[in-house]
Amino acid sequence: MPTISMFYGIIVRMYFAPKEHPPPHFHVYYGEYKAIVDILTCEIIEGNLPKKQTKLALAWAELRQDELMADWELVLNGEEPFKIQPLQ
Repeated sequence: MPTISMFYGIIVRMYFAPKEHPPPHFHVYYGEYKAIVDILTCEIIEGNLPKKQTKLALAWAELRQDELMADWELVLNGEEPFKIQPLQ
């Protein structure tokens, strides 16, 4: 699963496989924590993160929603997603 962004110890990844399941989403890792974030709603739909990292990851997702959706379209076609600018 390629890493598409990293910031403040948060790693963002997206699977690329033609049969990836809806809703459009990405995976977030922070230490031993992991979560799945819905791209359309910018909400955690599975797992959890510490409060501060949740706020950072969701703020980043809102800012990068269009790029995340473009990457989602790539992964549905079995193509590797592009890197996305980290939160700064």
